[in-house]
Amino acid sequence: MDSAQVDAYLRRLGAVRPASPTSEALRELHLRHLRAVPFENLSIHLGEEIVLEEGRLLEKVTTARRGGFCYELNGAFGTLLAALGYEVELLAGRVYGDEERLGIPYDHLALRVRTADGATWLADVGFGAHSHHPLALEEGVEQKDPGGTFRVRAAGPDAAGVTGGGRAGAGDLDVLRNGSPQYRLETRPRALGDFAAGAWWHSTSPLSHFTRSLVCSRITEDGGRITLGGRTLTTTAADGTRGTRELETDEEVLKVYRERFGIELSRVPTVRNPDQGS
Repeated sequence: MDSAQVDAYLRRLGAVRPASPTSEALRELHLRHLRAVPFENLSIHLGEEIVLEEGRLLEKVTTARRGGFCYELNGAFGTLLAALGYEVELLAGRVYGDEERLGIPYDHLALRVRTADGATWLADVGFGAHSHHPLALEEGVEQKDPGGTFRVRAAGPDAAGVTGGGRAGAGDLDVLRNGSPQYRLETRPRALGDFAAGAWWHSTSPLSHFTRSLVCSRITEDGGRITLGGRTLTTTAADGTRGTRELETDEEVLKVYRERFGIELSRVPTVRNPDQGS
């Protein structure tokens, strides 16, 4: 990642280059990313190829001014952080689903980030509704965040989800939000290419919720959230107050993508697997 690419990425975030890779700077970059770069799965429904290569991910975020899902967002953000001097490792996760069953291997990509001030953080700008700020990678500590109360715990053999995907590996961690497990992380570092099979499955399988529904979502400047799910626009204030409305025309949908998410589309995406739900 060259200096021009770094500058382009920071412009997308509305951020300045930090003087040093500190925890404070990471916290600001993390929040700005969640505000500026939407969590979205539009490529799946537009027939666009998802390629887990740093150059392609950076082009999508900076030049095309798009978002993505976990592999793309955390893959790109990790590349930026490394270029800014942070020590970054990619971690593989498995997401908890119905009845706290675990998803497929390489179900999720998150980042372990070490800073110049000696701290170690879990950074995740690709999980939809999650923490607004990085989480300290400290087991058992409750962490208050605008997105909820989070805790990282060791994933022992008696942890929830064992029946959904086998026993926890040595050193695995569960990330909990408001007491509910969100995903299980391996602590062994991975390469971006390791996630290609997971990205392919999620973008093609009729069993993946990503192929059955459209989503585009980001945190708003006041700490709330705006989400366009298909044609349903949902706005949630920081205090939890929620409002929804249905968009009647394609023109309305394209306008919301453009004005509320900064995404220019020539046509409205069509759900890839409509027979499986929308």
